[in-house]
Amino acid sequence: MQIKLIYGRKGLEVDLPEYLDVIEPRFIPGLKNEEQAILQDLRNPIGSAPLGELIHPGMSVVIVHTDITRATPNERILPVVLGELEAYGINRDDITLLNGLGTHRIQTDDELRAMLGDHVFENYRCLQHDCLDDNGLIYLGKTSFGHPVRINKTYLDADLKILTGFIEPHFFAGFSGGPKAVLPSLAGVESVFTNHGYEMIGHPESTWGITESNPIWEEMREAALLTEPDFLLNVALNNQHEITGIFAGELLAAHRAGCNFVKDISMVPVEAAYDFVITTNSGYPLDQNLYQSVKGMSAASRITRPGGVILLVAACEDGLPDHGAYPRLLEGSGSPQNFLRQVSQPGYQEQDQWQVQIQAQIQMKCAVYVYSSGLTDQQIRAAWLEPCRNISELVDVLSESIGPRGCVLPDGPQVIPVLR
Repeated sequence: MQIKLIYGRKGLEVDLPEYLDVIEPRFIPGLKNEEQAILQDLRNPIGSAPLGELIHPGMSVVIVHTDITRATPNERILPVVLGELEAYGINRDDITLLNGLGTHRIQTDDELRAMLGDHVFENYRCLQHDCLDDNGLIYLGKTSFGHPVRINKTYLDADLKILTGFIEPHFFAGFSGGPKAVLPSLAGVESVFTNHGYEMIGHPESTWGITESNPIWEEMREAALLTEPDFLLNVALNNQHEITGIFAGELLAAHRAGCNFVKDISMVPVEAAYDFVITTNSGYPLDQNLYQSVKGMSAASRITRPGGVILLVAACEDGLPDHGAYPRLLEGSGSPQNFLRQVSQPGYQEQDQWQVQIQAQIQMKCAVYVYSSGLTDQQIRAAWLEPCRNISELVDVLSESIGPRGCVLPDGPQVIPVLR
């Protein structure tokens, strides 16, 4: 059978045996008029007064948006929000767009232009969060988990704070969107490190589809509420990057509605674990590097039996990447076992350790192969993984060597397979 895997910018057609199961999220067509639908929800929000009623001329406004590693259609949703602000008397000079980078690298001007669109980039103040800028962060105290909270000063100083984003299943925060627009997106580096620390990542509830009782998400909620955000605008997308749902209003109420919508689409029951699972990382921009593509491995590991195999199909046009600590942590520890010993030591704290920890935990259970046009065999092996250059041939080998029960997740982590 011919299967189109969501891979890179254009997808990848592969020929696979008919006996493989194909697990996909339920397809929802995109909204016919996105702009009108967004406006309707800004004016009829969940648990909040309409955005226009929160606005007073002369206010300073900060709109937080996601960075280049997320699929949020910023260039389609932000102009609508900006138009509504200006319609209610907010001057353009009083509006700041703030790129919620967390600990990710800053975006180039060309990347910001592509993310935001020419009009927004050229006509509005566009700033980028810096998790290491002590002068640009304000200390808000500690959470109930005992972790410090420092948040972007420009955001905190605004009279009106608007959070935007994209809700999808998330491999340790349950779902993206909502309070993630504050922690980690606008937080100081130590707040991100402690929220993503060894014990928090290792908690059994820190996983796909869980928010309440998930310590990572619960601390994100605490931190976000400390900042008193005024309005949330989150969207859901299908695999064609069309908007399928809009969730606007009070932070928690709107996010909860969005999570329920996405959960209904993406959670798929599975009768028994598989010998091998082929997964993607949902294509560009989500599969632009191997670091981000650990999410695809994690989705597959939920339904792969111990001793089974995961085949990750991710374009990784940005490599491992070269920036960040992920490549160094892989090289420095040499194996999943060594890294898990290191990261469990008291006081251990490194950027990107959370991603390597999850990858290591998966590899303690399963072997992982990677098919990628953006990585060399040497890079793949240096990341403790096995290279694959022919998907169909590997599937034939696996069917004979470890068992024929296999499945495909063409959309990768846009689906949450759940063992009954």
